[in-house]
Amino acid sequence: MPNVTSSNYLYRMGTAPNTRAALSEKNKIFGYTVGAKGFQQLGAISEFGMDESKSVDAVRGVGFGDQIAELVPGVTEPMTLTLNKTLMYTFNLFQQVGYKGGVDGLVRSLKHHRWPFDIKQELVFSELESKEPNYGAAVAATVPSGPANPIATPRALLTYFEGCWFNSYQVSFTSDTAMVSESSSVTVTDIIDGQSQYGEYIDSGLAPVEASGGAGKGYSIRFANNSNQVVPL
Repeated sequence: MPNVTSSNYLYRMGTAPNTRAALSEKNKIFGYTVGAKGFQQLGAISEFGMDESKSVDAVRGVGFGDQIAELVPGVTEPMTLTLNKTLMYTFNLFQQVGYKGGVDGLVRSLKHHRWPFDIKQELVFSELESKEPNYGAAVAATVPSGPANPIATPRALLTYFEGCWFNSYQVSFTSDTAMVSESSSVTVTDIIDGQSQYGEYIDSGLAPVEASGGAGKGYSIRFANNSNQVVPL
């Protein structure tokens, strides 16, 4: 395992601008780095992305014209992550997520992966957001050791990707480009925020009624009184 600390120039923590818009520089990705305990921030990650889809089927009635009665969501397909990294001599992508590959072991192929891994994402908030009402409700961000932030305790939006498996992995050495990159696609079993209780009665928003029995704030006009009458909310 390489020295992923401030003493290694590759992994020194730099500054990032504070803006209202989210920045890639403030998006931290963590994995079970081989030889380490618990989540460690992944280094030299060049791209991290996610893609998810589900089918939505239309319900229609014969004799009611070309009219959709309701849209019924189908099952959600497994989320796919894009995880790309600059290849290091002694530290490849397999090692970053916990497999004993490269100089740490025999893992050279996807067929050598016996167990799934987890990934944690922290989207660290800008210090501009520290005055927002919901800022304190977010989790504390993982920060490197060093001087304390004098402005605010850094907060982050936390997401866990559980039970991950690589479904593709590519490395290409070409004559016209010196730097070598690892490209991969990862299939995810489940996505959670790491703190909440999930289930049938999750508060997902947009409900026409609230748990207390009162009217919901902001919901489809299809739920306003009855389906054939549009009532201003």
